Amino acid sequence: MPALPDDASPKPCRILVVDDARRSASALAQWLCGLGHHAVAAGSVAEGVRAAGRGGWSACILDAGLPDPGARVVAESVRVAAGAAGVVAAIVERAAGSTPAWADASVAMPAADGAILAAIDAAMAVAGDRAAVRASATGGVLGSHPAITGILDVVSRVAATPATVLVTGESGTGKSLLAREIHRQSGRRGRFVEVACGSLSESLLESELFGHVAGAFTGATGDRDGRFLQADGGTIFLDEIATASPAMQVKLLRVLQDMQFEPVGGGCTHAVDARVVLATNEDLAALVAAGRFRADLFWRINVVSIEMPPLRARPSDIPTLATHFLHAASARAGRPVEGFTPAAVDALLTHAWPGNVRELQHAVERGVFLGRGPLVEAADLPAAVLGGGAGDARAAAPLKRALAEPERQLIVAALERAGWRRDVAARALGINRTTLYKKLKRLGMDVAALEPAT
Repeated sequence: MPALPDDASPKPCRILVVDDARRSASALAQWLCGLGHHAVAAGSVAEGVRAAGRGGWSACILDAGLPDPGARVVAESVRVAAGAAGVVAAIVERAAGSTPAWADASVAMPAADGAILAAIDAAMAVAGDRAAVRASATGGVLGSHPAITGILDVVSRVAATPATVLVTGESGTGKSLLAREIHRQSGRRGRFVEVACGSLSESLLESELFGHVAGAFTGATGDRDGRFLQADGGTIFLDEIATASPAMQVKLLRVLQDMQFEPVGGGCTHAVDARVVLATNEDLAALVAAGRFRADLFWRINVVSIEMPPLRARPSDIPTLATHFLHAASARAGRPVEGFTPAAVDALLTHAWPGNVRELQHAVERGVFLGRGPLVEAADLPAAVLGGGAGDARAAAPLKRALAEPERQLIVAALERAGWRRDVAARALGINRTTLYKKLKRLGMDVAALEPAT
């Protein structure tokens, strides 16, 4: 490949080239080195994952035809080790189509020199934007899995409305973070007030929510504003709402209906304008059927319901989350930590994460705090993440199984958009029709059964 013109002087980058046709990978890497970049070639998925673990990459060019789920695994490994790295999918020209979900940009090969460089620049720009968002985030909801992007779309539509929102999902999935995101997008100028209902007794919860006047009970030496009053003009987040007693449920129903209440021991009625977001990790509908939760309160709070998915249902977000937690923990530890070793990456991607995002955060923090080198090693992670944790009834899913669900979702979405035409869907996915048929067979997908009846 010819060199760039004299007026082009690109900033040197560290670029990883992964292609199971080793000669092609080496030729492309040598050409990039000739332009002043530091490029390394890898001739297999395993070699690519090992190289990715070294960290510090600016970009990665990946052969989109690598055996499944090879390209995705390498892409995730690169992002785990270097969160700001851009990933380019090198697609065979005859199968060129839309950019694969795991890539930031794509280029149809063989390609002109300018097209390759443009694809690298585009991927690095996308990755840079992603890193900027991560750097500016103060604990917001991170992820690009369809389940998360769908939730954030709902949030963007409902945030500015007064609608009550019920957030459900397993412990550790980020329900509190989502509540804060709703408040952030709401435009409300008041405070975000969070109440952990499950941590307080009924009497204390009533005083916490509605306040009290002096002499209302032993120890009440003065008037105290409740959390609803503190949230006036803002948002109040009631976590673990399923733990509220029957008597408290009655009081909450009245407040949610007219946003009025009296403090404990007082006769003055307060009216507030507060957005209400509630959360639970229990099945409220089942509790209603069992007589443990009021049906009228359930229907009052179930205006807009959002279910946060468990981390095991969105494994493609693990690299983004792990990198975010790595940077935060590295800053707190006061030492630079660049990424994860290949063994650590494999452990992160294959663990079942019964504790969800919270467990991932704590695992990464432990790895950073206990580690000594520039990369977090597998030995630095908790034993449970390595498969040795007692009490975890769910064995860590193999990597292929963990990645199968998002791949299945992408294929179904492409088929739906293409009107269930296999050839059109294949082009949209950036693969040929034969490859699509192989994927359908491997994933055990019966398109005829999925296709809606006409």
